[in-house]
Amino acid sequence: MSGDDHTPISSAPRLFVDATLAPGAAVALGPEQTHYLLRVMRRGPGAEVLLFNGRDGLWRARVAGDDRRRATLQLAERLRPQPAADGPWLAFGVPKRPALEWILQKGTELGATKFLPVASARAMAERLNPDRLARIVIEAAEQCERLDLPTIEPVQRLGDLLAAWPPDRTLLWCDEQGGGVPIADALDGLYGPDETAPPRPWGLMIGPEGGFASGELDGLGEVSFVSRVALGPRVLRAETAAIAALAIGQALAGDGDRPVRAT
Repeated sequence: MSGDDHTPISSAPRLFVDATLAPGAAVALGPEQTHYLLRVMRRGPGAEVLLFNGRDGLWRARVAGDDRRRATLQLAERLRPQPAADGPWLAFGVPKRPALEWILQKGTELGATKFLPVASARAMAERLNPDRLARIVIEAAEQCERLDLPTIEPVQRLGDLLAAWPPDRTLLWCDEQGGGVPIADALDGLYGPDETAPPRPWGLMIGPEGGFASGELDGLGEVSFVSRVALGPRVLRAETAAIAALAIGQALAGDGDRPVRAT
């Protein structure tokens, strides 16, 4: 029987696979996942494995056969349906690689559904490896047991980001100068009269180390969907600001579709 989104699930290894998941289907793992499952996790024929692909929910499968070079998994049943992916978006000035990877990993754990790296005068993007960035997101999703994968947009300029931003999705600009309302108040305002309903769509914008150059922010305050918010009295690193802002949103709204407040 399929479980709901809150039913405890087995602690069996959980793997992302880029394959269609359906009852009775067989999924062949690549060399890296085979090594992890059979050598690192020491799972053998008949062992239970949990699979997700970001589209078809969470599935129970079992190791079939004894091929130690390329494991095959036989799907049994769906345990959870695929949830709606309507969490916050995170736009950020591109930091150095360790901080970038931290933002992607922790942002995935905290429910971000889209990452939008922004190039600026103080954050010129180095050459990014899309495959490595995707792997970071996948591993974080496996670890935190979410069933959808956030997307990673190509690096773009701030002006292009604003031009393409959906006007019905509030963009909370975390001002490193401390301007604006406290972010918790701004997030609280995204709820309608019925506090059991999910908040209106929203996203965050975190500037690069040192902030955006003055010319880059010209006219930002005149954009209807942008709200300036403050994260407190201390100056935060870009990666700290991103995670702090997402954590505040998570505390207020869960993943955006599971409100947890009782006010």
